[in-house]
Amino acid sequence: MIIMIRYNKNSLKAEEFINDGEILDSLKFADENKNNLELVDKIIEKARLKKGINHREASVLLACEDKERIKEIYNLARQIKKDFYGDRIVMFAPLYLSNYCVNGCVYCPYHAKNKHICRKKLTQDEVRKEVIALQDMGHKRLAIEAGEDPVNNPIEYILDCIKTIYSVNHKNGAIRRVNVNIAATTVENYKKLKEAGIGTYILFQETYNKKSYEQLHPTGPKHNYNYHTEAMDRAMQGGIDDVGIGVLFGLELYRYELAGLLMHAEHLEAVHGVGPHTISVPRIKAADDINPDDFDNGIDDETFAKIVAIIRIAVPYTGMIISTRESESVRKKVLELGISQISGGSRTSVGGYDEPESEEENSAQFDVSDNRSLDEVVRWLMNLGYIPSFCTACYREGRTGDRFMSLCKSGQIQNCCHPNALMTLEEYLVDYASDDTRNVGQKLIEQELEKIPNEKVRTIAKEHIFDIRNNNKRDFRF
Repeated sequence: MIIMIRYNKNSLKAEEFINDGEILDSLKFADENKNNLELVDKIIEKARLKKGINHREASVLLACEDKERIKEIYNLARQIKKDFYGDRIVMFAPLYLSNYCVNGCVYCPYHAKNKHICRKKLTQDEVRKEVIALQDMGHKRLAIEAGEDPVNNPIEYILDCIKTIYSVNHKNGAIRRVNVNIAATTVENYKKLKEAGIGTYILFQETYNKKSYEQLHPTGPKHNYNYHTEAMDRAMQGGIDDVGIGVLFGLELYRYELAGLLMHAEHLEAVHGVGPHTISVPRIKAADDINPDDFDNGIDDETFAKIVAIIRIAVPYTGMIISTRESESVRKKVLELGISQISGGSRTSVGGYDEPESEEENSAQFDVSDNRSLDEVVRWLMNLGYIPSFCTACYREGRTGDRFMSLCKSGQIQNCCHPNALMTLEEYLVDYASDDTRNVGQKLIEQELEKIPNEKVRTIAKEHIFDIRNNNKRDFRF
């Protein structure tokens, strides 16, 4: 007897809100309608309302190969990105705390069977040194990472690290937001993370295909597809209202993954009234004992760009993240199509900011494709016309979850984000930037100040930028 599982985005059961039958039906519908230009045009027109499109509609756009329609999709993605996020690009850095892990993930060098990778775990003193090094670069926002190991990396260790990170004030440096990317856990542990003052809880699904997921995670607690997939619901039940989702493109068919990813966003919106704060789009990369060519579902750069554009128009409000997994040229291409957060000067080893690792002590999770310093990335962004932002004001002013989303969806977030971005950029330029970067940045700021439409806000922003530049005052925020 075959039991049919029905699709229900309001369900709290993983196999109902990420439903295999619904995904396959959506992909079939997309194949049947990819040349139905009348339908494609209707979907694009719906997307122009900037309220998003659903997973089935997005699947049609992804399957469509008409060059003129793809051009329209790209242009619309650019416009939606600008309308919701302006030219701001939020800067962050990952900090790997430990690579001890009990899971058997076949695509990750931290898997338990890897006996030759160097295993490391930062002490609190080492965490402090790493934070100082990151502050000396100019970072204000971190994403902490750790393997899943209840003995070496219990929740208490993660909480101690968060406390240490927030406690370090060095010169003009302070980490103002700690995002957390650790394994799926319990409601009680999510409550503890919330009490510790985390920003976003991030967890990548890796793949939404349950059969593939279980094969890719043959051993360890991560093998449990349902527990992993339902983690965001538990996080929100634990009081964390900013969550970040993503898949690892290359593990499964990209069309399947996009549909599953958007279904997850629709589920969070339907059940909790707020969708994902961020969506990440990593692609599988080479690592210690991992060869990406061993996986059959890699995607080329053009397909990758199209995925980014479609996510942007499907989920217009979400922040989109790209890491140093991608090269400078790829990052440049997708910045305009939807990306709103990027890392700079990153290390994917355990530590590595205070003292670079030697080759024989390699503990990196994946190879970095963009090896430029934070200063170089900041100057590059400004030369492209973007505003690198170190702002964490919304988090510290309580504008999170549905409060952030309501402002973002209405466009009102621009009234505080633009001036906050300029003020935090000025802090970076005065405290950390090279002379060349400072010269480029201060000219950019002068130009951008005049674009603030509210005269009162513009005047206050100018006053505080003057104070930062001349009197060394810090951390005013709208």
